[in-house]
Amino acid sequence: MNRVTSVGRDAADRPASHGDRPGVSRRGFLRGLEGFGLAAILSACGGPAHSRPVTSPTRTPTIKHRFVNVNGIRMHIAEAGTGPLVLLLHGWPEFWYSWRHQIPALAAAGYHVVAPDQRGYGQTDRPARVGDYAITRLVDDVTGLIDALGERRAVVVGHDWGAIVAWNTALMRPDRVRAVSALSVPHRWAEPQGESTPVASLRSAYGDHFYIVHFQQPGVADADMARDPRAFFRGILYSGSGDGPGWSATIPKSGRILDSLTEPRALPAWLSERDVDTYAAQFTKTGFTGGLNWYRNFDTNWTQTARWRRTPIQAPALYIVGDRDKISESPQAKELITGRSPSVPNLKQAVVLPGRGHWIQQEEPDKVNESLIRFLRSL
Repeated sequence: MNRVTSVGRDAADRPASHGDRPGVSRRGFLRGLEGFGLAAILSACGGPAHSRPVTSPTRTPTIKHRFVNVNGIRMHIAEAGTGPLVLLLHGWPEFWYSWRHQIPALAAAGYHVVAPDQRGYGQTDRPARVGDYAITRLVDDVTGLIDALGERRAVVVGHDWGAIVAWNTALMRPDRVRAVSALSVPHRWAEPQGESTPVASLRSAYGDHFYIVHFQQPGVADADMARDPRAFFRGILYSGSGDGPGWSATIPKSGRILDSLTEPRALPAWLSERDVDTYAAQFTKTGFTGGLNWYRNFDTNWTQTARWRRTPIQAPALYIVGDRDKISESPQAKELITGRSPSVPNLKQAVVLPGRGHWIQQEEPDKVNESLIRFLRSL
């Protein structure tokens, strides 16, 4: 597997490199997370190519919405197209809308594309128990969704936390996954290190103001973000993008996450005020607790995945990351980018998009769509 860098924009159009903001240093942060694989939370195809060229559709497929019963919850899905099943799993703090550019493009290319609101998000049910958001539940949601759609297998694509679910579904249920693609977040493969749990180790290394530790407090971050969802989304989407300065990952002494984010003078070209309004309106309705409960299962997830910790993922895989996403500097990401990942031996391609950050499928939709379609057609 050769490293392939897809250029998303000319060098003259890329933002200048920004230094790390005050807080946890980038190198120290990634080194501290390496043992537990928690850096994954931050944020040329092999085989014969399909004869059809990758082109933009002349007619945009309509995105339809409905509900299905999955794994004991009522799940909302956005879908389009017919053909082999492709699932698109969003991350935090998002919902199906983060795939708005991919759903019609993949559908036009000949696939049945389904983007669910994962449990705790959007119009999908939000169970009250924190334990209902553990990784085994999330994997069961994916296989349950495949069942509800009348299929046996699917290609599973995920971004951010959705990538973690995608990797783990391919790991735990290889019989249900034709192939896997991850945006931003690499698969981690590491032996347990030390006696401390992941959250305790992060607290010891970075203190109570590190965002993952801060998120463990029930109701605190939930209420903070809910005070001004629109300002929060303007800040988090800009700060974590290739156009922004990055996010320090440390909550200041004020206890307000907004104080750790940069308010843009103007939104970058890939993000509109309508997009911000859409995110803000959805989370105003649902609150933030469902998504934060995913973080509150860090220690549980570490225990639940122990039996697979030295098991490689055998499914064909595609990895896409922006070079201004902090995660691209993690050891796991570098293994994928260089094609030397023992945990993902069937990696077909790694695509690095220059000048792009964490929200990769929204920042560079055309390049992401092209990479996904070529990967799908190579299967």
